[in-house]
Amino acid sequence: MANTLDPMDLKQIISLHLDGFSNRKIGATLGISRNTVNTYMRLFKASGSSLKELLALDNAGLEKLFPSHTTIDNPRYEELMLYFEGVNKARNHPGFTFLYHYQEYVAQAKDPYGYTQFMEHYRRKYTKVKGSMKLEHDPGNEVFIDYAGKKLQIIDKETGELVPVEVFVAILPNSQYTYVEACRSQKREDLITCCCNALHFYGGVPKAIVSDNLKSAVTRASRYEADINRSFKDFARHYDCVINPARGYAPQDKALVENAVNLAYQRIYYPLREMSFFSLEDLNREIKRLLERYNDLLFSRKEASRRELFQSVEREYLKPLPETVYELKGYRRAKVQKIGYVYFSPDKSYYSAPYRYIGKETTIHYTSSVVEVYYYHQRIALHQRNPSKGSYNTNKEHLSSTHKYYSDWSPEFFKKKAAIHGKYVLGCIEQIITAVDYPEIGYKRAMGVIQLHKSYGSQRLDDACKRALQADAVTYLRIKNILKNNLDKSSLFYQDLEEDKPHIPEHDNLRGASAYK
Repeated sequence: MANTLDPMDLKQIISLHLDGFSNRKIGATLGISRNTVNTYMRLFKASGSSLKELLALDNAGLEKLFPSHTTIDNPRYEELMLYFEGVNKARNHPGFTFLYHYQEYVAQAKDPYGYTQFMEHYRRKYTKVKGSMKLEHDPGNEVFIDYAGKKLQIIDKETGELVPVEVFVAILPNSQYTYVEACRSQKREDLITCCCNALHFYGGVPKAIVSDNLKSAVTRASRYEADINRSFKDFARHYDCVINPARGYAPQDKALVENAVNLAYQRIYYPLREMSFFSLEDLNREIKRLLERYNDLLFSRKEASRRELFQSVEREYLKPLPETVYELKGYRRAKVQKIGYVYFSPDKSYYSAPYRYIGKETTIHYTSSVVEVYYYHQRIALHQRNPSKGSYNTNKEHLSSTHKYYSDWSPEFFKKKAAIHGKYVLGCIEQIITAVDYPEIGYKRAMGVIQLHKSYGSQRLDDACKRALQADAVTYLRIKNILKNNLDKSSLFYQDLEEDKPHIPEHDNLRGASAYK
């Protein structure tokens, strides 16, 4: 299946271009072809909108202007990569030329690349310099993140069990200013929380986050074009940066952060070896203390510490933090039901959507405070999240004229309706509504009781409700049967009530016994 650029990838290209990156550097940072970047930049200019205007568009708007298209054809590409293995083995033979091998490749390939693309792909796969070299890193350009291979541990207070915890490490490569945090797991939620904490620790945002190919960050790993998971990409969009996974089997891409991990073993793990912690908060408090000491150490060949280099050089190159802290988003798919609601499975509750979308498949984006409903990248509903199980959350603007009447249902609505027909009807309705955990069920039963006045009149309904209350039999079916069988008019109803009462022994009712005698 071919790889495609989605609207969020396009926004990353635009963001990097606005930050002053060349097309070649954008391609290298995002791991996509320079020609693909060139093509999109031409499309952006031809659109008639400025880059800032394009960046402000929602995903649906970008998708409409620039539909996703193929960037790499896997079978064709894999054929080229297999051919390169033979080319590289022959590299040291006298008389070797790339043109000779390209002509050989063209003769045997089903759909050959052009010579320029042939050479570009070869240079990507086999770099000229194979030895070790010092990489220069521009200040504020990237932050490298990874998890330490060795775990720390905390003690469960209740069981005494040792619970292993992960250790997250982040480093700004120019100043080597380092952040370390212990967390429960490497799952998406913990990774994004740690990244968020790291950016706030630095007090600013670099242009790119370079991660290892973690499952919580990368949906599909690739040497050239990894697929970043939606939540991590959304996090990067909130902080106006891009995600650039390190290439697999390219240790030079992550050497700096791996060195930071090794130093964390020495400067943090080792001092903690004989200490016990009963919570993550306690452990991270001690890590923070040791981290401050570590960042204040002078480099052996520089007359400055990591903190001093960061404050004097790198800090000013970081972008400002957004006004709000990122809230982790979750995603669910749901169809708009016939009643105009989508079912939100995490809380087992319902949220309204415009009635014209009834029967359509939608995507629900949610945080701890907000629930959004999207249809083809367009938001069609926004609600404050209600954690109450089984709740119906309604925006009246979403409902058709037929449905709007039902949106007014509430305990007060039914009590007001019931009071018109008598105090016993009101008493029954109050019991029916309070007897159920799920309010909509009670509302339907209450409406059924009130509607009985249309067939039997208000007075008979009130008398029937009086008898139902006396018999402790307040249900829609019992009240309906009383009316249907004319028991509200019959004195036999009271005899039935007496027969239903429990028998009281004579010696427990002395006054009644003497009166009887």
